[in-house]
Amino acid sequence: MTKPIPSKARAVIIGGGVSGCSVAYHLAKLGWTDVVLLERKQLTSGTTWHAAGLIGQLRASQNMTRLAKYSADLYVKLEAETGIGTGMRQCGSMTVALTEERKEEIYRQASLARAFDIDVREISVDEVKGLYPHLNTADVKAAVHLPLDGQCDPANIAMALAKGARQNGATVIENVKVTSVLTKDGRVTGVTCEQNGETFTIETDNVVNAAGMWGRTLADMSGVTLPLHACEHFYIVTEPIPNLQRLPVLRVPDECTYYKEDAGKMLIGAFELKAKPWGMDGISEDFCFDQLPEDFDHFQPILENAINRLPMLETAGIHTFFNGPESFTPDDRYYLGEAPELKGYWVAAGYNSIGIVSSGGAGMALAQWMNDGEPPFDLWEVDIRRAQPFQKNRTYLKDRVSETLGLLYADHFPYRQMATARGVRRSPLHEHLKARGAVFGEVAGWERANWFAKEGQEREYRYSWKRQNWFENQKEEHLAVRNGVGLFDMTSFGKIRVEGRDALAFLQRLCANQMDVAPGKIVYTQMLNARGGIESDLTVTRLSETAFFLVVPGATLQRDLAWLRKHLADEFVVITDVTAAESVLCVMGPKARDLMQKVSPNDFSNAHHPFATAREIEIGMGLARAHRVTYVGELGWELYVSTDQTAHVFEALEAAGADVGLKLCGLHTLDSCRIEKAYRHFGHDITDEDHVLEAGLGFAVRTKKGDFIGRDAVLRKQEEGLKRRMVQFRLTDPEPLLFHNEALVRDGKIVSTVTSGNYGHALGGAIGMGYVPSEGESETDILASQYEIEIAGVRVKAEASLAPMYDPKAERVRA
Repeated sequence: MTKPIPSKARAVIIGGGVSGCSVAYHLAKLGWTDVVLLERKQLTSGTTWHAAGLIGQLRASQNMTRLAKYSADLYVKLEAETGIGTGMRQCGSMTVALTEERKEEIYRQASLARAFDIDVREISVDEVKGLYPHLNTADVKAAVHLPLDGQCDPANIAMALAKGARQNGATVIENVKVTSVLTKDGRVTGVTCEQNGETFTIETDNVVNAAGMWGRTLADMSGVTLPLHACEHFYIVTEPIPNLQRLPVLRVPDECTYYKEDAGKMLIGAFELKAKPWGMDGISEDFCFDQLPEDFDHFQPILENAINRLPMLETAGIHTFFNGPESFTPDDRYYLGEAPELKGYWVAAGYNSIGIVSSGGAGMALAQWMNDGEPPFDLWEVDIRRAQPFQKNRTYLKDRVSETLGLLYADHFPYRQMATARGVRRSPLHEHLKARGAVFGEVAGWERANWFAKEGQEREYRYSWKRQNWFENQKEEHLAVRNGVGLFDMTSFGKIRVEGRDALAFLQRLCANQMDVAPGKIVYTQMLNARGGIESDLTVTRLSETAFFLVVPGATLQRDLAWLRKHLADEFVVITDVTAAESVLCVMGPKARDLMQKVSPNDFSNAHHPFATAREIEIGMGLARAHRVTYVGELGWELYVSTDQTAHVFEALEAAGADVGLKLCGLHTLDSCRIEKAYRHFGHDITDEDHVLEAGLGFAVRTKKGDFIGRDAVLRKQEEGLKRRMVQFRLTDPEPLLFHNEALVRDGKIVSTVTSGNYGHALGGAIGMGYVPSEGESETDILASQYEIEIAGVRVKAEASLAPMYDPKAERVRA
């Protein structure tokens, strides 16, 4: 019997895989009874039905781990709730390392797991053999065991979630194809769909795109950016193997393989280093429980390694050689949240082969987000607002996802750069910098000089967990900024103009600092949410009575634009992305004034150009707006130059700089300088979950100016006191390195993690930042403790400071 299609719903979910079913289940649990899930064929028929079903709790950050742990707990409970067996069993998992570099990586992951309160043990090779008797351990260097990880039956989990959704009032209808999403005035108003040749319309304010590998095409119809692309994913299932006992899930990332024992058979899957993208010309309408053609040649090298690793496979017959499509994204992280282009258009897609372990938690988080109007905690890693509009380009996606599938099991070295789909966004100085030895990295599609190679030095990364091949280059650049003058190309900054009659009132409401300043003044501020968490970290320059210029990190531009537009009331304000209009050259260091005086007739003294002011200057034969601000903690100017004049201004600075020892510097140096000065980095040190006062940014908040978003939360926190404090750390041993996510140890006990780290070349050791729980404690109490940082299982002594260790009174900045 065909289910009738309702004419109205509070939310319509498109896609009946595990992701869509999880969103339906969690919305219904929150009391959204008029939720409709539409599946074009049958539930699970896209990717879910052939997923391997591995449940690994440890992910790259605390909140992603929180979501994975939630999924594992949910799948254990679902069976009792719905009566559908989920096949969930906590057989544990084990990762083995075959190289010293991988050993460092998995030991670092084990330290992180401890910080996240996950049961984990570093185990000996003998213990590996005990857990996995069939394994060839001759070249195993190290292993880590997580006893509470597990495996499950993906299709049954989706069915159990769908049943749980129905039990709580949701409607699930199969064989209905959504043909369009209806919109009016920039928001969702409904969907049209087809059932048995008939067309129906459902009125709704909320649509969830959980369409998996069809998600990009579906989003495209509504002008929404959803960059994902299908790839072929291979695995083999053996015939039954006699006397095969239950085994933990095994990962051998150095051989790109994972192994799962299932009902007396072995499943061997691969994340090969170069994957095969699929479906460039669209995915067939009829695709349903389909497999892709076998490609044994592609899988053979993986299988040869597998037979060496598990010799019993040599005599085991192959029951199934499987090739199925899964969707991958440009950065290997899935998408969640409300699309910035269209109100009421939500996304839960692009799971990069970790959809089963992610979907339980992701469905819960998205449902909460839809219900409350804000995410339950910091989800920036997977936020749809990180996607750049150009990334929906199919040629770009096809090129990039051939790499991202393999990155799941590649060494996750610090500073690792993508190799594919490069060169899309370039500064006007790209070729100039390349000719001078720049080695580029990429953020949000922007090519940025990360470091400068010397004459005769190879211009590529040699990755390692220890000092990489550019460490000494960074040291020279860093010390040039501290002692002389350095030049950075920061064209990738996001630049936004907010102008109009009500621009001041609008920004006063959104920003925590005082925006009513004289034209030419620069204000460092945050935009807060109602909890006092940091939604954006930016500088705002008042250009005139009615025009303001906002500078944000390149990676957060789409997020910041969306936040501004979302909060625009009935006000006369125009918000424009002007990122491509101007380049940014940063002249930084104690000799910055000497250099500026050489290229410009303007006066750069404190009297004429004090800190936190901007004005137009002549430079060479061109013009620029010189902003006296810094992200490295030195005297300096950010020069905003029209893109057509950028090359000329660069050449003028370079020619004049020869006399004062000007050094070209990269992004790694920008980061090491800012971390010495304890400047915060959005996405690492500060997020929408971190209270502005606990982040140590209360100096940029003006509660007396009148009402603004987050003001009540700031006043409450002032009354009740801080529960944790941002602290800066320096390792007393100059040898070890900090990156981020190392475990922070206070008086012998792990209390949190390092939010960001780099090497402090002026301070003579690795520097880290991190939050320390401090409820009811004074600053003296916090600093009286003994601190260590656990790096790959080894604890290293650290000095702690609440004030910046470098130039604590900012005398150099105002010199």
